[in-house]
Amino acid sequence: INASLSREKTILSESSQAKKSQCSEEETFYMNCRAAYLAVFKSSLDNIKSKEQLCLVLQQAGRNPSQKMVNQYWTPQTTTLNFDDFCNILKKEKPATKTELLKAFLKVDTNNDGYILHAELYKILTMRGEKMTVEEVNAITKLADVNSNGKFDYNKFCKLYMTTNEQCRKTALEKLEVDSRLRRQQFGSQVETSSERATSPISKPSSRTTRKTDHNPALKRGDNRTSSRPSSAQSCSASVSSTISMSTSSNTNSELIEPNTVKDWQCAQSKGCFFLEEDSEIITHKYRLYLPQRSTVYITIKPLNLSQLEGKTSPWLSVDTALYVLRENESQENLQLVSFTEARNKEMFRWKGELGSGIYWLIPFTTGCRLKKIKKQITGEAKLVYRDEDGELALTKEFKAALSDIFEMIDLDGNGLLSLEEYNFFELRTSGEKCDEEAWAVCKENFDTKKNELTRQGFMDLNLMEANDREGDPSDLWVTLLSLGYNKVLEMTEACPFVIDIYAEKCKPRIKAIYLEAGSRQLNRAICKSVVNKGDAKVLDSGESIIVYTYTSDTRITSVIENKSENKVIIHVNNEQSKNCVNNRGLNIFAVEVAPKSMMVCQHVMPLKEQEEWIYNCVHSLVP
Repeated sequence: INASLSREKTILSESSQAKKSQCSEEETFYMNCRAAYLAVFKSSLDNIKSKEQLCLVLQQAGRNPSQKMVNQYWTPQTTTLNFDDFCNILKKEKPATKTELLKAFLKVDTNNDGYILHAELYKILTMRGEKMTVEEVNAITKLADVNSNGKFDYNKFCKLYMTTNEQCRKTALEKLEVDSRLRRQQFGSQVETSSERATSPISKPSSRTTRKTDHNPALKRGDNRTSSRPSSAQSCSASVSSTISMSTSSNTNSELIEPNTVKDWQCAQSKGCFFLEEDSEIITHKYRLYLPQRSTVYITIKPLNLSQLEGKTSPWLSVDTALYVLRENESQENLQLVSFTEARNKEMFRWKGELGSGIYWLIPFTTGCRLKKIKKQITGEAKLVYRDEDGELALTKEFKAALSDIFEMIDLDGNGLLSLEEYNFFELRTSGEKCDEEAWAVCKENFDTKKNELTRQGFMDLNLMEANDREGDPSDLWVTLLSLGYNKVLEMTEACPFVIDIYAEKCKPRIKAIYLEAGSRQLNRAICKSVVNKGDAKVLDSGESIIVYTYTSDTRITSVIENKSENKVIIHVNNEQSKNCVNNRGLNIFAVEVAPKSMMVCQHVMPLKEQEEWIYNCVHSLVP
């Protein structure tokens, strides 16, 4: 017995140490983020409002942002970035290591002697890649520490570079340490696992080259965004507790019955996909719906059931889906929430109602509770290409099956062909660039097409050509697959394809995919408004300025926090007493920072196992 107890104590001790280590790492990361941010701004609630500010704050964090990097996160559509956006950028833009820098220089050091002629350095830096000006190169070559008789000593340069970066980081931390007021705002250590964010928008998808370098898509943020950073809540002035017992889900919501005559209604359909990013952001398609006249409509969304291996179910079929319907008034920026697909039948979510003539936006949504990074260790790698008896490259059977599923997924209108618009959504996701008309014409000349659209066989041949261009090296093919949610054994684990059907009783609806992006301000506002309209409200403070709204359906619970006061507030959230629950953050304890006069999504919660009862028990506490 004593031996058994001793083993249990050892296990608990090791578990505790692991949690502390993870917690310490997370705390250190956010400390460095805050130090860099507050070296430039007065408060973490201040927004980055220009490229110049973004570049400056990245430098304070010990990064060396190129123009390409800055443009990636600050697009023409970007107006502001907030502190959470900055943290996400730093998660993706890791500081260059000395080994990586030396490796890059070794590629152009033809003599392998540790030096590069100034003339060669000028040629490389002013003519290749992201071109530098002559003045910028002169600034480098004139540095006494790296100039050696007309040669560039890149070993010394790398050392100088690393020292400068470290000094930037230390200076920012020292400034944070000096200010006791900021020190009191440092976040604590109540972390269990890596943080996951709530809904927040991104302006463009990640690119193929981006994936290779662990960079991710450009961000376009609003002001009122939830923070998944851990926060100390040692003393809380006020709190409210919500306990909701949920019965076993029957997979059916009887509130909405499919119209008997729906088969006679005119229908429009489009496919799409949720793509999971490295930082757990979710990118998806965004649609415009046109109704020529007033009509009763029936709208459904569900995961798309692609071809499956016998005996294996597709993991994305359990991912929750929803569709928010917003009416366009004067402009795209002025969208009014109409409703969302709340009723459920198995994996399908649906809504029926009457819509007037005009333009509507359909924004797909998933909570992120079931579309998450999988930490399963993958051993081995599927083979994508091989050489046949004649020595010619060919695609393997497994890769062909994956490409066939990808074709089904990106064939948005389901006509068995890829138009230029459909192909460009694929290109934007996997390479970050569109295919222009001229390139598309060349594509049609070389690959099988029908009605000016690419056939399935043409799509297969295009990927085979890419393999041939690389002489059988599958690296770029893998970048494509990883961008689309596949792992190294060709399982789609980080994406969820779906299909939308729009039925209209009195007219022909038209639906068209317009963007591929993460959730937008409109979606965030729509979620908040739907929760406020349909949820229960609890006042958190004596002044009735902090309100927690909780929306409950048979499949999910969503909480929204409204801050009516003139000051920012920090709310500590504790889910430790919940049972059989999973939330979109992956944290049982976390904190959110709510800006003045704002409203934000706190968390989404779903049952971990739908076949069992689940209990939501959440305590929201105001941190003084």
